[in-house]
Amino acid sequence: MKIRILGNSVRFRLTRSEVNTLCTKGYIKNQTTFKTNVFTYAVRMVTDSEKLNAQFRDNTITLNLPQALGVNWHKTDQVGFSETIDLTNNGNLSLLLEKDFACLDVREEDQSDNYPNPKGLL
Repeated sequence: MKIRILGNSVRFRLTRSEVNTLCTKGYIKNQTTFKTNVFTYAVRMVTDSEKLNAQFRDNTITLNLPQALGVNWHKTDQVGFSETIDLTNNGNLSLLLEKDFACLDVREEDQSDNYPNPKGLL
């Protein structure tokens, strides 16, 4: 799982096995350890919401994906889900949860679990 944060925009990208785990078990997480703290990022399926939303508590960002939207995500071609949340006086928070596609250029990172890039199939 990868995250990209820029200002009030948070983007999560999940590999095939991560999407499968999320859809079958309802929760995935990853962590980055710093010298004095641990930063956790997670995605979970929820039944109490109709829209993608997020929370930040105890050094953890959690994206909440409504179960009705995501339960069969691993069986579809749907790339992902997005939502913009009104923060009233602080603008908007843009959320994006998507399948991670293999890069078309050569990379040193392991991309064997990424989805095939549709642009590479043309």
